[in-house]
Amino acid sequence: MVLRKAQEQDLKVLLEFEQAVISAERPFNKTLIGNKVNYYDLNFLITSEDANLIIAEINNEIVASGYAMIKEIERNFYSFKKYAYLGFMYVKPEYRGKGINQMIILELTQWAKEKNISEIRLEAYSSNQKAISAYEKSGFETLEVIMRLQV
Repeated sequence: MVLRKAQEQDLKVLLEFEQAVISAERPFNKTLIGNKVNYYDLNFLITSEDANLIIAEINNEIVASGYAMIKEIERNFYSFKKYAYLGFMYVKPEYRGKGINQMIILELTQWAKEKNISEIRLEAYSSNQKAISAYEKSGFETLEVIMRLQV
């Protein structure tokens, strides 16, 4: 397996991965609109100095993705000013359970450290226990729970 920085020529596959992520998340969020939604600015994630979108390849097939993006903290009472946000964590179904997601997280964590970032955050739906367990395996812990009320 090879981990590498995503490039423009990977966009077709990455757009397919994005729709797969959204399809997987629809059961957890009934308020997502329409058929086609876009979560990510993939061109930005590929070209920005403050982002690192990587892919995993096996036998020249793109099988997984994930990004880290440096964000400024919104509240001024933390001991740090910036953190790395992880997103677009996707592994093709037939390659799941092989530790690929953890390898991507390790690679993105190393990138964040090189950027002098001391905190990494991500979001997962509270009812997506599989994702939460996978992230906990990588050392993440629950920080906040966002609650909502539809009226």
